[in-house]
Amino acid sequence: MPISTNDPLYLLIKSLSKSEKRNFKLYVNRLQSNEDSKFLVLFDILDKQNEYNEEKIFQKAIDISKTQLSNLKAHLYKQILQSLRLNASNQDLDIYLREQIDYAKLLYNKGLYNQSLKMLDKAKSTALEFEKNVLLLEIYDFEKHIESQYITRSINTTVEGITNSANVLNRKLSGTNMFSNLGLRLYGLYLKTSHVRNEKDYLFVSEFFKSNLPTYNPDELSFFEKLYLYQSYVWYNYIIQDFLTCYKYANKWVVLFEESPHLIPVYADLYLKGLHNLMAALFFINHKSKFNETILKLEKLGNEDFVISNENNSVLLFQYLYINKINFHFMNGEFSGGLYLVNEIEEGLERYNKKIDDNRILNFYYKIGCLFFGSGDNVNAIKYLNKVINHAAQIRGDIHSFSRILKLIALYEMGNMEMVEYQLKSVYRFLYKLEELNQVQQLIIAFLRKVPSMDDKSIKKEFIKLRSNLIKQQQDPYEKRAFLYLDIISWLTCKIENRSIQEVIREKAMNKAKLLND
Repeated sequence: MPISTNDPLYLLIKSLSKSEKRNFKLYVNRLQSNEDSKFLVLFDILDKQNEYNEEKIFQKAIDISKTQLSNLKAHLYKQILQSLRLNASNQDLDIYLREQIDYAKLLYNKGLYNQSLKMLDKAKSTALEFEKNVLLLEIYDFEKHIESQYITRSINTTVEGITNSANVLNRKLSGTNMFSNLGLRLYGLYLKTSHVRNEKDYLFVSEFFKSNLPTYNPDELSFFEKLYLYQSYVWYNYIIQDFLTCYKYANKWVVLFEESPHLIPVYADLYLKGLHNLMAALFFINHKSKFNETILKLEKLGNEDFVISNENNSVLLFQYLYINKINFHFMNGEFSGGLYLVNEIEEGLERYNKKIDDNRILNFYYKIGCLFFGSGDNVNAIKYLNKVINHAAQIRGDIHSFSRILKLIALYEMGNMEMVEYQLKSVYRFLYKLEELNQVQQLIIAFLRKVPSMDDKSIKKEFIKLRSNLIKQQQDPYEKRAFLYLDIISWLTCKIENRSIQEVIREKAMNKAKLLND
């Protein structure tokens, strides 16, 4: 019977490229045992399966018994990883450096101390150049160990140099660890609560940030200390909705890499993340020229070998590029013009199945729902909003909440008042339970409760009244978060003035851009 396609061996084989499969078979052909021939048969069977199915394995490989399968799978898994490691030693700097350290250990075990030290010295130069500080510390520790066993004429100078370098490195690593811990904890807070909802949230986040921010001298910070310091400031300001300061530190993050371009291929994932966060801040402050300039940088990275040949970097590029392509159309009020992205995103989500976390998948579905809503296609808007609403994971309460609100509005647009009335209570209960029921949402729900019994003239008055109330709420620092997810004021304007929402938002975007340039 079919087993879950989450089988680790099956997923590993399916992740291999054609060249990686070819290299694996070349690697296996050097092995001669009967067991090795069996796991190559197993490899070919799993490679051809569209889903993991043990019954079909036994049907096609009669020499493999049920008692053998578990050990055979473990052996095959290990051999694939060894093949990948051999192939990656010339492409991945961490793997290369670890290989050099391993070689040095082999030479040390042979009593060839000078050769071992030369191997470590070569690895040390590379680790210093590319800020591989954790591996560098391992190299220093090994050097100290060898020097304690093998005395040379320059022992005093050598040991003093190693110990001083190790002490400096330990300080850098300690600082890096503190800053990176703070950044990660802030990111965890964002996933839990999103942007601050009230003064209590703000005071908590502000106190958390200030009390956990290490004391530092900016002039003495290493590359990674600066990187994680900027990352922490980005997340803090993003959570409290200070997007101008968020932009300032996201830009520092990107510039830090661009001032050391040799580090971009080595830490491409962190550079990609910096560009993404920079564009998120630019989106919220509506700086279109800088946003366009940055998205072009992101697109160009898709032609770089260090992205193309690295699946993780390819997945990240897909996520960041397409989220920001959608945001580009939002900024310009071109919802219909962005619909071509939907098929490309769906294909990407299928291609990178199980490599993108639920949080980002939900974000894609919500953004697509907004695209369809803005283009006037409420049926497809509801289709994608339901993908968020019906998702079991509740990582992002904010996305779930605004999906429900937008769905109510889409149902209203379709004239399905019976469904609006039916779902109002459940939406209210959901928001109340999650403590997501802010003043903006209460005003929208109160409006939707009234409209089924109103005539057209009365509804228009209610539209005007609701827009006036929401414009006031937009000035509240703790209510404005609602407008980051849903431009309800533009929707009300289009209903009052009998215009398309795309036209209203496009006009608003042009006015904002003009003010920014002035």
